[in-house]
Amino acid sequence: MPMIMAQEEGEKYPIHRCIFQGSVKTLSSLIKTYDIAEKDKQGNTPLHLAVMLGRKECVQLLLAHGAPVKVKNLAGWSPLAEAISYGDRQTISSLVRKLKQQTREQMEERRPNLVAALHQMGDFYMELKWDFQSWVPLVSRVLPSDICKIHKSGASIRMDTTLVDFNDMRWERGDISFIFNGDQKPGHSLTVLDNKAKLFQRVRHKETELEIEDEVDILMSSDIMAAQMSTKGITFSRAQTGWIFREDKREMVGAFHADFYQINGMVLESRKRREHLSEEDLQKNKAIMESLTKGSSQSFKNGEPPLRRASLNPPPESNITWDEYIIAPPGQCPLLGRNLVYKESSKSFKATVAMSPDFPLTVDMLLNVLEVITPFKHLSKLRQFVLMKLPPGFPVKIDIPILPTVTAKITFQEFAFRNDIDPELFQVPSDYFEDPMRFPDL
Repeated sequence: MPMIMAQEEGEKYPIHRCIFQGSVKTLSSLIKTYDIAEKDKQGNTPLHLAVMLGRKECVQLLLAHGAPVKVKNLAGWSPLAEAISYGDRQTISSLVRKLKQQTREQMEERRPNLVAALHQMGDFYMELKWDFQSWVPLVSRVLPSDICKIHKSGASIRMDTTLVDFNDMRWERGDISFIFNGDQKPGHSLTVLDNKAKLFQRVRHKETELEIEDEVDILMSSDIMAAQMSTKGITFSRAQTGWIFREDKREMVGAFHADFYQINGMVLESRKRREHLSEEDLQKNKAIMESLTKGSSQSFKNGEPPLRRASLNPPPESNITWDEYIIAPPGQCPLLGRNLVYKESSKSFKATVAMSPDFPLTVDMLLNVLEVITPFKHLSKLRQFVLMKLPPGFPVKIDIPILPTVTAKITFQEFAFRNDIDPELFQVPSDYFEDPMRFPDL
């Protein structure tokens, strides 16, 4: 009976099977007629399997035919995460390049709709206040706050901020302006100004080889991380006020009437793997990581090429057969690569959101604006939150977790449609000099 089940299941996934069996010839004939993005019962795409089993030729063939890289299996891991675990440098580099190319292409596909949506929206000025807070004693004292000032005119947006970025308890202060000109061609539409140093940087459309290889070094030298906000069990209930006579909480947020809701069941799940790292790696890589994350590329020093992280010895060949793999219950994938060294944690958050029926912008409009200005990690967290199914109205005040120990309180404290916004705001001042490496992460 299990043999018949295996045959029936196996016939559903011919591309997965030929990758499992290492048949590049069969793959090259099937690839034209079958969906190479299809997931099997474990949520693995053909690319996942090719990476986990070390089928390098299959990996290259799948990538050449546009197999998606940004996709997760049931265990929550992408092909890139599995490639880092396997440890073949060429495969990791190929996946990083393809991931960046696919991300650019997806953004370019969405771009005409985004620009059209911006043109249809009225011009406005908006202020967004960020207060970062922590339940850890003393940490809140040193956390930053910031007011983002956003001007929108036509298909152009300018955001002024004093918080350049916020990540892993490190942040950079400054006087920064981020300018998007939607009517310009892609390579010239995004510009960042450093107003103190009077420098500007065009956000490039493509990474250099050196930057790709630096990124591969970082990936091979650090934990494989996956963190996500679980929204499955989230519910909203009206926040209450008053000690004896309880009533629904309503307050003014800036100039807007707002109903307050309690967000229940918000959980931040973080997981990490490090089976690809030795104890020696963990010590040695601290120094490498510090130099790379500070933006100092490992470029040619004293005329010598940078010392790159070598491929790992491959894990032992998997002795799992295709039949054994395909009849395994969902979520119980047989081990195909290295033994996992794995740690997971989850933290529940109590949070509130204030929804206003009076706010002149809709959530869809806000998402269009945020899509433009989300190279900043804390803004992309806000975008992820707003994508949730919220109660009616516009979220004028929100608490969202940024890190396991840090939450951000975001307040839309001012908004006005305006038809007098100065077009000069969206130009680079004539006395600014170009520095293509002022913001190495952009």
